[in-house]
Amino acid sequence: MPSGKMAADRAIVQTIPTKAIHMTSSIRVLGLALALSASVLAAAPALAAAPAADNTAKTDAPAPMQLQKIDTVVGKGKQAASGNTVTVKYTGWLYSPKAPQGHGPQFDTSVGGAPFTFPLGMGAVIKGWDEGVVGMKVGGKRTLIIPAPLGYGARGAGPIPPNANLIFDVELVDVKEGK
Repeated sequence: MPSGKMAADRAIVQTIPTKAIHMTSSIRVLGLALALSASVLAAAPALAAAPAADNTAKTDAPAPMQLQKIDTVVGKGKQAASGNTVTVKYTGWLYSPKAPQGHGPQFDTSVGGAPFTFPLGMGAVIKGWDEGVVGMKVGGKRTLIIPAPLGYGARGAGPIPPNANLIFDVELVDVKEGK
């Protein structure tokens, strides 16, 4: 049997017309929506100004708008051109502007092992390499900062997460004429 207060509450509810209940519910929903919108708008400037969390599984910077090529040593030997077969030594890192020299976590290197040989400009490597190695001379060293679309893009690869910006230090060891 319901308590006296519960019976009184039920009696009050039974006297409220159905339209008023729906209107009250609609007003409450509208009020909640307005309150949430106001809190989101109030937080938006703070969210925009807040620094991104450092996550070593992802890069921590927006993609550079274009490939960046920085010659650290200009070679004196034969110049690499599209269609040549080139041999390089390299080390690759996830690009992280907060890290020293932009070098985030290292994901690959040929240093201390066999150099890497590939046909330049033929799509055998990522576009950032096909475009970034062109113009180097044997003996030269170049840093390539590669935006994700010229790297592994949205698919990623092995230890490279999707949409990762990359940085490579590349040394051109040899250039052979294409066949």
